[in-house]
Amino acid sequence: MIRHLVMSFAFVGLCSQAAFAQQWAYKMFQETSHDFGAVARSAKSEYVFEMQNIFEEDIHVAGVRASCGCAIPRILKHDLKTWEKSGILVEFNTRSFLGQRKATITVTIDRPYYAEVQLTITGFIRGDVVFDPGTLKFDAVDQDEGATQTVNVTYAGRSDWQIVDVRSANTNLVVEPVETQRFNGRVGYQLRVQVKPDTVAGFFSDEMVLITNDSRQQKIPLLVEGNIVSPLTLSPSALALGAVIPGETISRKIVVRANKPFRIVRVGCRDGCFQFNPSQEAKTLHLIPVHFTAGEQSGEVSQEIEIETDLGGATRTLLATATIRAEESAAGQ
Repeated sequence: MIRHLVMSFAFVGLCSQAAFAQQWAYKMFQETSHDFGAVARSAKSEYVFEMQNIFEEDIHVAGVRASCGCAIPRILKHDLKTWEKSGILVEFNTRSFLGQRKATITVTIDRPYYAEVQLTITGFIRGDVVFDPGTLKFDAVDQDEGATQTVNVTYAGRSDWQIVDVRSANTNLVVEPVETQRFNGRVGYQLRVQVKPDTVAGFFSDEMVLITNDSRQQKIPLLVEGNIVSPLTLSPSALALGAVIPGETISRKIVVRANKPFRIVRVGCRDGCFQFNPSQEAKTLHLIPVHFTAGEQSGEVSQEIEIETDLGGATRTLLATATIRAEESAAGQ
């Protein structure tokens, strides 16, 4: 059975307007409350309340407001057609507030009917633990090289306070906590966080959790974000050659880029119908001519083209496809 059925607002006449206005909008949210737990001062803490339009009519999210400055809400997408998703991103304001905090986030919807949804966030902002910076951002990290950054953790209180472990679900993050000071109840650590080489290219956003010897508030989260950039990119990502007739030759070009000069060592394909003529020059951008000559047998062609470079042996592949049709059939298309 389909878990969610598209519902129409036609049934509004079957129930009271007041009860309907209180219920239909809430059905779009999976959760209406979130607890940030205990977070350090200046730490970046965010949460997205996901929503999905399960109705036939288009939805318009008109606005959002918070009952407390400790929560900063933002609408990710205002207009939603059937099954489209959006969310309300709420930032926990750890820079300006301390202690236990609670806020109500009111989401206003004005189409197709007016309604308000109230979301709740809670959390405890610690004044005794400060992160500097509040979040770790790895911008444009070379995939082959990785990167290392540091964050300073300062604690004021117990003289025996310790970070005993740092945990993360992201196995590409390596963390080393180094104690930097311990004097008169003030304790300092420097966290050296490394993104391993050969981490999968793309954006990531993960949470590291500091485990302390404070049994009352043992866990402290730290947000880590980054963008891993492949040293070698291909364009297009797939080569569509279209329809050809037996014996016909069609030519295309593959663009290969890197952030430093490199040479093309080899371009290969198992299908002898493909021919390549790469440059031997070292440069940051290569245009590789690809010539495909259709065989006599009609049908679909799907072959991987492998491009090897001298960038530490970096190799990339892309799929080339074509359709070989009999001459009469191709002419009739």
